[in-house]
Amino acid sequence: MTPAAPAGLKAASLTAVLVGLGSMLGFGRDLLLARTFGADSATDAFLVAWMIPETAAPLLIEGMSFLMVPLFSRAAERRGDVRNLVAATLPHMSVALLGLTALTAAGAPWLVALLAPGIADPELAVRCMRLTSVTILMFGMAGYLSAALRTHHAFGPPAAISVAYNLGIIAVLWVFQDHGVSAAAAGVALGAMGMVLIQAPAFVRRLGRPRRPTRRMLLPLGAFLPIAAYTLERQGQVFVERFAGSSLAEGSISHLNYAQKIAQVPMILSLIVATVTFPHLARAITAGDGPAVWRRLTDDLVTAAATVLLATAVLVVCAPEIVRLLLQHGAFTDADTEATALIMRVYSLGLLGQAVVGVVCRAFFCGAPTWYPALAMAAGLAATIALATPRWGTTGIAAANAVGITLSAAILLAGLRGPAIGLSARFVARPAACLLLAGALAAAAGWGTRSLLAGLPPAAVLALTAAATAAVFCAAAALTGTEEITTMLRIRGRT
Repeated sequence: MTPAAPAGLKAASLTAVLVGLGSMLGFGRDLLLARTFGADSATDAFLVAWMIPETAAPLLIEGMSFLMVPLFSRAAERRGDVRNLVAATLPHMSVALLGLTALTAAGAPWLVALLAPGIADPELAVRCMRLTSVTILMFGMAGYLSAALRTHHAFGPPAAISVAYNLGIIAVLWVFQDHGVSAAAAGVALGAMGMVLIQAPAFVRRLGRPRRPTRRMLLPLGAFLPIAAYTLERQGQVFVERFAGSSLAEGSISHLNYAQKIAQVPMILSLIVATVTFPHLARAITAGDGPAVWRRLTDDLVTAAATVLLATAVLVVCAPEIVRLLLQHGAFTDADTEATALIMRVYSLGLLGQAVVGVVCRAFFCGAPTWYPALAMAAGLAATIALATPRWGTTGIAAANAVGITLSAAILLAGLRGPAIGLSARFVARPAACLLLAGALAAAAGWGTRSLLAGLPPAAVLALTAAATAAVFCAAAALTGTEEITTMLRIRGRT
């Protein structure tokens, strides 16, 4: 084990704990929303407004990481003054984000009409969107601070941003729930501010107080355009869902949202290792160290695939029990549970594609950002648009999402064979096949276990079925020789 391995394991563990806590709070947030407002025209209006932070999060948090981590890594590798880089980028970026925030708030009526033309309460959606537009500035600042801190091996504060975000939403919603879904929109704004505040002290400690801004911006707009196109096209999957769902029965957008929020948790967890190792990948690509790049990518891909395939098996088998336990309280009815569970089963089939996209895209942005990931996402988005027609209902929309993201993942994997990276498909083909087999066997075992447990309380069915599914998945993956699974089992056996 290399000296950096314990530090990497510690960083990944800390990140996992904080991201897991943030996800639990996210569940609490969604539970409170579902219990308070159910799934009706008001929640549909709020969810249309929530498309602003949903778009800003990947664009300005994840996208800022793609852009700034390589720059900070190169500055640290070359022993450059990182504070000069901050002085040349942060002030200009802040002004641009502030202007975009103002434009979004002013154009909220037009945006609502464009994104959800058939929504029942457009005026409420406009009010909520103006409140949530603050996230554009706050998310951009949070993403910048996260990139700087991770490059300097400070992973705690960046991993805690989802904790701060969801706590802000829950606190405001709990206190001001009598004001309707507008309280949730105000909570989104407050939570976004918390994402910046929780990182600012660590940023100042690590980099010192910012220097006077420089007149010349060292970050050309052209460097961010491929990243922005990629992230917006990836978020376009949600736009298609909301657009098509706005023409369906009342509550359809809410059902799609709840299913997506639950199913995406394992995908987010699967990318923790890739997030921690991103600075190392950037340095390896900058140094032209091909073997290190290949090993890093294959390890991250197999780890992410193992996580999401196990989760997919559990979600497909136990979707009704999961939704019932998490959301069926207060105004959320049996019919809402049935509709959400069906969508979640279909949506989860695209989790592997989402995880692959999340890991692989980083390799393309470590050098000079290329347009290849944006082209891959454009192809997937086109497939989603072609398939997501209202006549097929919400499950058809979820299936279109799964097909589109899987197509994008396949195109991105094919691009790894290019001269910039040169990773052959054989490096990932065998472990991927083993994990797919393990996932299929685990799902079959889960169905059988769930049938045997019929009649027990939902919590017992979920716990026992999930345990059986996980046991079969790990055993099958270990028996087929998946290195990451066998290593994990050996470590657990010694603890």
